[in-house]
Amino acid sequence: MSVALRTQLFLFLISLSLRMGLTRYIEVRCLDMLATDGFFTFVASKPQLACAAFIIAEPSEVINLELSDVSIDCSAGDFIKIFDGWVLKGEKFPSSQDHPLPMYQRYTDYCSSAAPGATSRSSQNVAMVFFRIHSADSSFTLAVKKLHNPFPCNIMSQSPEGSFTMVMPHQRKNCSFSIIYPVEIRLTELSLGQAKSNELSPQRLVGSGCSGSGDYVELLGGNGVDTSKMFPVADLCFSLSGLAQMKIGCDNSVVRLVSSGNYINRVSFQYRLLEHNELPKARENSVENVCTVE
Repeated sequence: MSVALRTQLFLFLISLSLRMGLTRYIEVRCLDMLATDGFFTFVASKPQLACAAFIIAEPSEVINLELSDVSIDCSAGDFIKIFDGWVLKGEKFPSSQDHPLPMYQRYTDYCSSAAPGATSRSSQNVAMVFFRIHSADSSFTLAVKKLHNPFPCNIMSQSPEGSFTMVMPHQRKNCSFSIIYPVEIRLTELSLGQAKSNELSPQRLVGSGCSGSGDYVELLGGNGVDTSKMFPVADLCFSLSGLAQMKIGCDNSVVRLVSSGNYINRVSFQYRLLEHNELPKARENSVENVCTVE
């Protein structure tokens, strides 16, 4: 994700704070960010051919979306599609490796639905709506309702600072916590099914790693949101009770928990935004120049 796009999303998050607490109908812009329950209406004043509404909830919530009062012309090329996750610059979050559904099941297409409306429930705390409208006065209403998720997985952080705990109880799945800022991450607790060591080796070595263990935590960095395309900064496959920290000078920083399903795995961490003078210096002739780590 570029710095400009990340800044744009940050400004959206600031602007949406002005809407918090409102439950009546709110106007949606062609490019918008929604972070509260309610009814959101879009009315086209002119053709809008590339629009998207990003919806974000708290880390421990999922999002239920329902379209109603839709007035568009599908036969003329209009469409409204709900996506289970986010798409930014062609990359998808969560990645195909981490999401429980195949890609084709993550889209809900209003124009292909036999029902008069369309509903969708996200698998994580983010979702989005794509829409294209050719005629003025075309419109639709989107109902947003956030629901509690007892075991959050694949989270996009609303803030560059905070703390979180991911727990995976006997499920074979991968969970990522994505922070779209350069941050310092501090692991405060790591409990995995198979403890292998009592020491932390923070830098991943070529040809080694924890992928064969089945249960481990990865720290990733990159400039997009697809974790499968990000640089592996470190991986840990042993229980940790002390404090370990690392600075990741990337547009996106991720804590990713991989679980075999045989154990209850748990990772707790804190994160904070890096100041400009704290950003690690790039190492010459290194693959890590894609985003610096320290």
